[in-house]
Amino acid sequence: MEKYAHQEIEAKWQKRWDESGLHQVDLNRAERPFYNLMMFPYPSAEGLHVGNVFAFVGSDVQGRYHRLQGYDVFEPIGFDAFGIHSENFALKIGSHPAELVPQNIAHFTENQLKKIGNMFDWTHEVDTTSPEYYRWTQWIFIQLFKAGLAYRTEAPVNWCPSCKTVLAAEQVIEGLCERCSSEAEKKDMVQWFFKTTAFAQRLLDNLEWIDWSEKTKIAQKNWIGRSEGAQVVFQVANSDEKFEIYTTRPDTLFGVTYMVFAPEHPLVDQFVTDEARDAVEAYRAKAARMTEIERQAERGEKTGVFTGAYAVNPVNNERVPIWISDYVLMGYGTGAIMAVPAHDQRDFEFARTFDLEIRTVISPDGRIHPLEEAYVGEGVMVNSGQFDGAPYREGIKNVTEWLAGRGLARFQVNYRLRDWCISRQRYWGPPIPIIHCDKCGVAPVPDEDLPVLLPYMEDYQPDGSGYSPLRRIPEFFGTKCPTCGGPAHRETDVSDNFLDSAWYFYRYPSTRFDDRVFDPGLTEKWLPVDMYVGGNEHAVLHLLYSRFLCMALKQIGLIDFEEPFQKFVAHGIITRDGGKMSKSKGNVVNPDEYIAQYGADTFRVYLMFMGDYLVGGDFRDEGVKAMRGFLDRVWANLVPDEIDDQEPTDPETLYWLHRTIKAVTGDIERFSFNTALARLMELLNHISKAQVKNRVVSRDFLRLLAPFAPYLAEELWARLGNEYSIFNAGWPEWIEAHTAKRTIEFVVQVLGKIRGKFQVEAGVGQEELERLVMADENVRKWIEGKEIVKKVFIPDKLMNLVVK
Repeated sequence: MEKYAHQEIEAKWQKRWDESGLHQVDLNRAERPFYNLMMFPYPSAEGLHVGNVFAFVGSDVQGRYHRLQGYDVFEPIGFDAFGIHSENFALKIGSHPAELVPQNIAHFTENQLKKIGNMFDWTHEVDTTSPEYYRWTQWIFIQLFKAGLAYRTEAPVNWCPSCKTVLAAEQVIEGLCERCSSEAEKKDMVQWFFKTTAFAQRLLDNLEWIDWSEKTKIAQKNWIGRSEGAQVVFQVANSDEKFEIYTTRPDTLFGVTYMVFAPEHPLVDQFVTDEARDAVEAYRAKAARMTEIERQAERGEKTGVFTGAYAVNPVNNERVPIWISDYVLMGYGTGAIMAVPAHDQRDFEFARTFDLEIRTVISPDGRIHPLEEAYVGEGVMVNSGQFDGAPYREGIKNVTEWLAGRGLARFQVNYRLRDWCISRQRYWGPPIPIIHCDKCGVAPVPDEDLPVLLPYMEDYQPDGSGYSPLRRIPEFFGTKCPTCGGPAHRETDVSDNFLDSAWYFYRYPSTRFDDRVFDPGLTEKWLPVDMYVGGNEHAVLHLLYSRFLCMALKQIGLIDFEEPFQKFVAHGIITRDGGKMSKSKGNVVNPDEYIAQYGADTFRVYLMFMGDYLVGGDFRDEGVKAMRGFLDRVWANLVPDEIDDQEPTDPETLYWLHRTIKAVTGDIERFSFNTALARLMELLNHISKAQVKNRVVSRDFLRLLAPFAPYLAEELWARLGNEYSIFNAGWPEWIEAHTAKRTIEFVVQVLGKIRGKFQVEAGVGQEELERLVMADENVRKWIEGKEIVKKVFIPDKLMNLVVK
């Protein structure tokens, strides 16, 4: 047989698949729909990186497996091409995103995605920068606006001074912009928001039943951050001014010895004394120069200023001093906290710094103990008046009810989740379809005027003014009011590119329709998505936004389900030579080079074999070479010159074949791709060692290999004389009776060294095996005259005799 020429074979079958439409599905007539989705890429100038290929191939293995199982698999692909990432790179290299992005998409498509062997249906491609697509992004925005789920207001928002735009809370990672890693600042700006908080509890509740990776569900649960507590009313002493604080521990109210307001809290101006005003203003100015991450830092000495004012504690009428400190943030809770230094470490450190009272009100044993740090454990209430001796959990309820009866508290559920800030002061995105009229106010663009086209701008660089560059185009900015016909102006902010990606999978089945956002019949048939594969780094970004939008669309009445993905699987992360890949380290893997040298099938097989798909693995060049060796052996052994057409009868071959079919089936279904490939290697070892030349065995082996190495499997399938295509041939079935091995090779060791091997029936007990071992002359010569001090017996594998 000639040499395995991967380049010729892969080009041949890619052409045949395209011409025959093998990967296209009749969406209307499909009897067993299976929507197989992978997170679509943004088309960077660098092209696909190895992490993309790793994710895409793992998803494709599932798609091809389900096709072989008889499903009508829809596996579309598209490009998340709007957004800051594309715009920043275009600015960096002095290009224009409207020119750069199409070039990148062409490179992704022709030079990479069409070569990696995935069963993409290119007839349903989506490009988020296409007016045919973002027309419907704008339409969705308008539907949310009409439903009261999109609103415009002034609020403290995250501002990236480098990207010169606002960011959603989810796009600030440990105080840094998730795109450029600059420190985010706080600004008060008028922005557009989506009411994600309206669905906070439902987003949380559904995590209990959706079939998603557990680490993703945990990340979302923590981000939503539900807490149960009380909203408690305090009064400023010698004043009619009142304010509220939220606490999850109302049982500790008797331990409040001071209050702390965020420096920027507007109420501070109302109660600060004249004597303290200069110090307060100086501290405010200092705090305003700090980033949020600096203010939340656990380490460092606590700072603050006494306002000169006091608050009245509603549980005991004590006057407690009101301070301001940078460790309290306006954006969380009410911007004011009750400080209980005995039972909160930050409060403890603050009280130590300023010599404030530390009063124990929760004790593990009912006694008062000296404190070297805050006590945050369980216990009973002390120093708490009529509640002394009550377990703290009872105290939480009882204190709240007591205060509620006096109109000073109410039970409250709070969430960490914030509404999604959707507007961006950039150029490369869909213009927000809103018109502002001095007479009529805010109005959506009429449907017949959609899309609001993004105009071409030579100078599209953001200027940091807080306005989008689109404001600099008079003919775009000025327009007529759709209500009164008078002069008006357009909204110049563009929407966050995460809105594009929050709904793209609804569009895939309906790309052939221009008159509707998505076809109701096709949407009902194909959605929610059956299986979604992607990175867990999007747990509280794309994945959370997609869930919110699905619930919003259901509430509006556009769909009848409220979760977008029936199953979500988070893939692992690839390292190289033990370290994270980065350009500075020079260890980034370019998949193109490996595909050209070794073949797409080799690269696919290696990526799926190098580690647990759900965890990731370490990329090593020698591993790629080893997988090429495996495929060379498949090429050499699966289509022999002479082949038996009869059903195999050899018990050993039947065992290896059916055991492998059963094991690989289970492995693929749980994404254990590395073990599936290991089983195929074991089967190939048997085929090679036993010189199995059987058509049935070869056919079954190739069908098992096909999801991982589709080009090679298709070529060898054809060489066996089978009808086109292997992916129409069905998944092999196992016979349970053949999966239990009839005979095994039992090994005997003496002091850890092999001294004998026996072919025995599987399941033979230890006593019978010992009789066989002791009767063997070769074993006996190694134990004669010696005392057997220990026998290590592993059923169906080995016995090790320890002698002296």
